[in-house]
Order: sequence, then C-alpha cells, then structure tokens
Amino acid sequence: MSEKQKIIREMLDMQKKFIEYEHAHGVHPKDYFHPPPGHELDDFRRRYDELARKLVDLAHAEKGSTR
Repeated sequence: MSEKQKIIREMLDMQKKFIEYEHAHGVHPKDYFHPPPGHELDDFRRRYDELARKLVDLAHAEKGSTR
C-alpha cells in the first residue's frame, strides 16, 4: 500500500469514528474546536489537518506541481 493510500485509509477511519461518536453523543462545537484533554475528539482536528496537508503535498509531488 502506498503512503497516499495509507493516509487516505487513516482519514477515512477517522471520519468513521467521528460519525459514530456524533451519532452516539452528538457533537458540541466546543468539544470539536476545543475539546478537554483526554476527550475522544482531543487532537482530532490537528491530526486530520496534518494528514490532509500531507496528502495534498503528495498529490502535488506526483503531478510535479506546487501550491
């Protein structure tokens, strides 16, 4: 599996877990944007953003373009 595929897989897994959490508990904006330490959404936004940026960089490198 390529690095790009691994990133996509992790992002999809994160989305699935988020949706499951949302259906079970609902998501308050405070918990999404500023979750307390140890909360299930703690670090979610940072990690997802990190993966998305890495994926964009890989796509640009693959096509020989820049952003």
